[in-house]
Amino acid sequence: MARYLILEDGTAYKGTGFGSLTISTGELAIQTANFGYQEAISDPANFGKILAFTTPMIGGSGINAIDYESIVPSIKGIVVNDLAPQSYFEGIDTYQSLDNFLSEKKIPGIYGIDVRSLVHKIKEHKTIKASIMDTDDNHAFDQIKALVLPKNKTAQISTSNAYAAPNVGKTVAVIDLGIKHSLLRALSLRKINCVVLPYNASINDINNIRPDGIIISNGPGKVEELINYINPIFDYFYKKLPILTIGLGYLLLSNYLGLELFDIFPPYNGSNFPVIDQNTHKIWQTSINLNSLVMPVDTKLSFSNIYYDLNSDLIAGYSLLQDKAIGVAFNPEGSPGTFDAKKIFDDFTMMME
Repeated sequence: MARYLILEDGTAYKGTGFGSLTISTGELAIQTANFGYQEAISDPANFGKILAFTTPMIGGSGINAIDYESIVPSIKGIVVNDLAPQSYFEGIDTYQSLDNFLSEKKIPGIYGIDVRSLVHKIKEHKTIKASIMDTDDNHAFDQIKALVLPKNKTAQISTSNAYAAPNVGKTVAVIDLGIKHSLLRALSLRKINCVVLPYNASINDINNIRPDGIIISNGPGKVEELINYINPIFDYFYKKLPILTIGLGYLLLSNYLGLELFDIFPPYNGSNFPVIDQNTHKIWQTSINLNSLVMPVDTKLSFSNIYYDLNSDLIAGYSLLQDKAIGVAFNPEGSPGTFDAKKIFDDFTMMME
């Protein structure tokens, strides 16, 4: 079925619809991962986005029960150059095709689109709205221009109630700003007993579980929307308990420490972003879903280690052993991506010891 991808700047692309045939509008985002489309689609940090995949073809590996990062994906649609005619796993009960999966989750898709053109569009506009719909007439463009993108995304994606991901080791309070299943899996492999708390958890909520450490997760929100909730946690626990911050959590910690944030243009969204460990000079291929990194400026902080983004020379992570704090822009658990950065979890575990 012929469908259209339209942008708020008046551009229209004709393609073929798949998945759900609903009409949807969201922020256009480029996804550069060469694999792991299921993880990207179900990553809560992509809340409200229409993902355009730069990989020439997706859909060949189907959908499986292991690679969900959230049970209910919160993206608004996907755009691809070409869709695999069938899944390699068709006929196996635990798999389904990408087309069926999107239909089930009421997420529209469109293929036959020149994604390279969209990459250039993103470079021209800091944020651009997009719609997947049945027409490209004037009324459609009026609709997309009038729509306001959602704010306070973290409040919409974070858990409402605390829950446990039990194990037998140290107890960690995980503040859910848009948590991925793979983060909890990585912690469970290290025998960490997790209690996941909402983004607006109080100091008492955290103290009540007697944690040995705190993790502030990645998510889709903005620093200025969350300062009033997260800064009190830093005020009370910083230097007292080990703290690991990831993605959006890293931006919040960096802001709290007075580090200067620099907007990346276009934002990073994929699994092919190399960072270098200042101490070992090892290069990790990492997964990042973020729009800012830290400027490498002089600071009174005594960094134990710094991880530099090789694309921009900005700071993509750091550790402060004396302060018991680690902040990383990248996802140590990958998903999608490699496990190159899994050492971050080991460093955090050592801090708790």
